This record gives sequence, C-alpha cells and structure tokens, in this order.
Amino acid sequence: MTLQQLEYILAVNQFRHFAKAAEYCRVTQPTLSAMIQKLEEELDTKIFDRSQQPVCPTPIGLHIIEQARNVLVQTHRIKNIIEEEKHSLSGIFKLGILPTIAPYLLPRFFPQLMKKYPQLDIRVVEMKTNDIKKALQTGDIDAGIVAGLAGMEEFRQIPLFYEQFYTYIARENRLFSNEVIRTSDLTGEQLWLLDEGHCFRDQLERFCQLKAARASQLAYHLGSMETFMRMVESGKGITFIPELAVLQLNGTQKELVHPFAIPCPTRQIIMLTNRSFIRNTLLNTIAQEVTAAVPKEMLSLKATQVLV
Repeated sequence: MTLQQLEYILAVNQFRHFAKAAEYCRVTQPTLSAMIQKLEEELDTKIFDRSQQPVCPTPIGLHIIEQARNVLVQTHRIKNIIEEEKHSLSGIFKLGILPTIAPYLLPRFFPQLMKKYPQLDIRVVEMKTNDIKKALQTGDIDAGIVAGLAGMEEFRQIPLFYEQFYTYIARENRLFSNEVIRTSDLTGEQLWLLDEGHCFRDQLERFCQLKAARASQLAYHLGSMETFMRMVESGKGITFIPELAVLQLNGTQKELVHPFAIPCPTRQIIMLTNRSFIRNTLLNTIAQEVTAAVPKEMLSLKATQVLV
C-alpha cells in the first residue's frame, strides 16, 4: 500500500470517474486504474463498484476512503511543515474555485504562475461554495477562491478583489435602451438564472428581489453562465454577468452590457483556507499573483458599489 494509491482512490471518490480522476492526478487512466486494482488485490476487497455509472464506492470502500483521507491529511501536514520552513514554492497545491469565477480569473493568472514557478503543481477543481467549505474541512483541497459570504468565520480569509455585477440584455428586450437597470425594472422579465446553490444566483436574488420572477415561471435554470449569454445574444431575455466576464467580451457583445443603478451590486472575492494551514509563503504568493492579474480599480470597493 502506498500514499500514491491512497491519493488515487480519493480522486476517484471525488470525481466518480476514472478518466477525470486520472487527469486530476496528472497520470494516465490505465496507470491509475492499475494502481487501484493492485491495492484492491492487496486488501482482497473491492473499493469501487465499477458496474455503476457514475462509479461509486462499495460499503467497505467508504470506510477505506475515509481512513485514506485521514492518513493523507496527516502526511500532507508533515510535508507542509518542511516546505514552509524552506519557504518553498514547489509541490502540490489543491485549489477549489467557483464556476462563476474560474473561466474569467484563471486565464489571467494561472499560465503566468505556472511559468514563473514550474515546480509548483496546482490542481484546480471547480466547485460550489458549500462543496469548497466541505473539501477544506476534510482536507481534500488546500484553499478555495470564493465570493465572501456570512458563515465563513471558521476559515482564514484573504481578500483578493471586488467584482461588480452587470446585466446582459438582448437587443430585442424592452430594457435594452435603458442606460442603467433598476431592480424594479426586472419584474416580469425573462431571466436566465443559475441553479440554486450558486452564491452568484443567491446574491443577485437578494439584491434584485427576484423571488417573484422565480415563482412566475419566467426564470429558467440551466447550468452555465456562458449558455445564458448565448441565449441573450440570440435575442432572448436577460442574464447577469460578473465584471471579469465583461472584460473578455468583444465590441458587439459589450453593447449588451448594462450597469445597475447606483449603488451597484458587488461581490468580494476572497481566498479561503483552514486556519491551521501552514504554507503561508505559498498561499501569499498565489494571492499576490491573483491581485496583480486583475485591474487595479477592482482592488478596492468604490463609493458607487454595495456588497451583496
């Protein structure tokens, strides 16, 4: 039994898919599968039921996975103590990030970070806020990039930047000619909203008081912000996008972007980690790379903005 084998079974348990687990672990699928099978043979038991899709742990597999997690957390902690003593910027760093942040923030800093620190192996997983909090508690990730919300006091919070929300409005919509959008304007509109559980959706629901829109069957729940944007561009409805997404748009797309009336709804983006996480040199380096990659005006909250 090796630590590598334990890492592999945790990855399969997380993704419930051998190919995705192998990609996350930076190995080929045959290698990962063979190593897990070898461990199962050594233990003379099946850890995963491969006949189900997605793959799921067997009852005894759940106990093995939980013990493997405990072993790896302690092992990781020992390695972290040594790496921090050396002020090292190498090794594996597991980062969770919200799906409403990842596509717009990662391209701004991640390639440069990898080029600057080639010995650093950052493994990124897109996760919702509650999943990031759980993964931090279990030690499945080292840190998470999330929108700041109440209920995060148990974690260490590193401020990164502030990001304003914008409306994205189809040309055919009656609100397209409005210079700014008031929350009262949205009543009865066809809104494309993320599924429940996304903090991006929850924050806007509170700010815009969208409960009535959801109940009226005019709110549609899909899974991707990019999908909503394509729907708006095709001439249907309204959606909401974060500031970094606006910066990626071409000239024609930017014509569909409308700001909210002042005060503009804004979220604070922060990095979460356990208070016991010891690799402060690495954590602070990543935070600095992130803040250096966003426009300077996003590093502080403006008088025209309000946190939601």
